[in-house]
Amino acid sequence: MEVVALILFILIFVLILSGIQVAFVLGGLSIIFGMIFVPDFFSLLPLRIMGTMQNQVLIAVPLFIYMGLMLEKSGLAESMLKAMSRFFGNTHGGLALSVIIVGALLAASTGIVGATVVTMGLISLPTMINNRYQPELATGTIVSAGTLGQIIPPSVVLVLLGSVLNVSVGDLFKAALIPGIVLVFLYALYIFIISRVRKGIAPPLEESIEHEGSTMDLVLAFVLPFILIIAVLGSIFAGIASPTEAAAVGALGATLLTISQRCFSIKVLKEVMTGTTHLTSMVFLILLGATTFALVFRGLEGDRYLIELIQESDLSFTIFLLLVMVVVFILGFFIDFIEIIFIVVPVVAPIFSTYGVDLIWIGILLALNLQTSFLTPPFGFSLFYLKGVAPEGVTTGHIYRGVIPFLLIQLVILLLAIFAPRLLGIL
Repeated sequence: MEVVALILFILIFVLILSGIQVAFVLGGLSIIFGMIFVPDFFSLLPLRIMGTMQNQVLIAVPLFIYMGLMLEKSGLAESMLKAMSRFFGNTHGGLALSVIIVGALLAASTGIVGATVVTMGLISLPTMINNRYQPELATGTIVSAGTLGQIIPPSVVLVLLGSVLNVSVGDLFKAALIPGIVLVFLYALYIFIISRVRKGIAPPLEESIEHEGSTMDLVLAFVLPFILIIAVLGSIFAGIASPTEAAAVGALGATLLTISQRCFSIKVLKEVMTGTTHLTSMVFLILLGATTFALVFRGLEGDRYLIELIQESDLSFTIFLLLVMVVVFILGFFIDFIEIIFIVVPVVAPIFSTYGVDLIWIGILLALNLQTSFLTPPFGFSLFYLKGVAPEGVTTGHIYRGVIPFLLIQLVILLLAIFAPRLLGIL
């Protein structure tokens, strides 16, 4: 039975990499194996699925997705970039610093990587290129700022990890806050230094990003998102609201913010609701397939076999952790973070539990790792998002070379989180 469990696990990855839809691979293959090898499979499956669907934490997923898509429609990113260009536009690297700061604020407001990268690429990349920014620096800044939504709370990644690891999402949010802030600081520090050492790659703006509008309009561009961030994260950290309740506050706040920006309409509402339905359906369909896989895998005693295998091989915790990190990093080149969370994490979580480690820490490491894989050439998803909206003349080579310094910073943070978690306030 243990060998059958491993065959199931390997077959799933082979079929996913061949291009078949993940949810159908997970659910379909698991049902076939369950029917053949697991007694009472169909009597256990409804109980497992209903147990998953009754998890109130997962209600936060569609609410945070709605919040992110609504803010994308609000014109928030463009307003903030206009404001930042007033403050930093006349300095070397000023627009790149603006992009990092706005990316961090969007991450704390939306948490949706693809939407942030595309929005920032459409708004800021043409301006940076027109003002003689080095294409590598411009593209590297945008993709790095766009992926901050993977680690800076509120993050859909952290919500899903909390559900799978069976730990508090609020505690994950708290543990992720300092690593996210440090990452933003190091990105900004790199831009500040490189733009002064090599002044030609990031000159002051010859033309600012349309500075029309009153000072009050520009102040509101930052005040309103800050109020939203404080309402969502502050209510969680203060213990006033659960992540699910805070997500509902965020969804309402994003709608009100869009109304205040005069960007709300029935058409926008329908687009946001349609997009939320599509993304949520994708997540939950994969979740149902993953639930079926987890039931069959445990029914075949695959989890027990892996634990025994690790114990008999006498692997130290550090070696096992590094092995998992490498596997997750490589898988991040080829499949989406949702699939990794629902396939890999349930398999390795019981093994981490046998080592007696803090699963909050493991969750942060996995989130940082998945964020790193979004940036890594040649298959990083964020790189493809930006290439899809990049103006003519910006090549894939520019994007690949530009992201390398930011990727190295990301790896430094990941290594610090592994070997010195207390330094980043994780433990």
